[in-house]
Amino acid sequence: MSTTLVVVLVLVLLALFVGATYNSLVRRRNEVDNAWSQIDVQLKRRLDLIPNLVETVKGYAAHEKTALEAVIAARNTGMTASSDPHAQASADNAMTGALRQLFALSEGYPDLKANQGFVSLQEELANTESRIAYARQFYGDAVSTYNTAIQKFPTVVFARMLGFSEREFFEAEDAARVVPEVKF
Repeated sequence: MSTTLVVVLVLVLLALFVGATYNSLVRRRNEVDNAWSQIDVQLKRRLDLIPNLVETVKGYAAHEKTALEAVIAARNTGMTASSDPHAQASADNAMTGALRQLFALSEGYPDLKANQGFVSLQEELANTESRIAYARQFYGDAVSTYNTAIQKFPTVVFARMLGFSEREFFEAEDAARVVPEVKF
């Protein structure tokens, strides 16, 4: 009888451990998903600001068609990019480069730089860029915590069996790591 009791006790403790491990991994996976949705929200916010920015610039720099087309193309790429971190990072890199080109263009048009609508949009984009940077950092921290949790022993034994797999970091290219300079 005592052997049966020991076996039952060990099985109960194992079940409790697996249950606690599973719940912990679910919580961490949900944190990663939440962090990713915060990046997605901010990227969409930036994409929503682009049409207004393009329309404002069009009036002042109509013959600077290439810069405007680059921004529009980058926005379209961002709108159609799949939701995985690699595709979003690639679209984000294209948008960052196009915005840099557009802001550099504004240097040659003093009237554009003085336009209150353009200045407001630049401020909104600068704020959005800061939010995106914070969301990326939060996502990276969440992914790191989650990936570490599923790689540690003894959790690694149960993580794979329970369907948990590593998550991908949101990686920006080196050129996109520099925050666009906004001048007024």
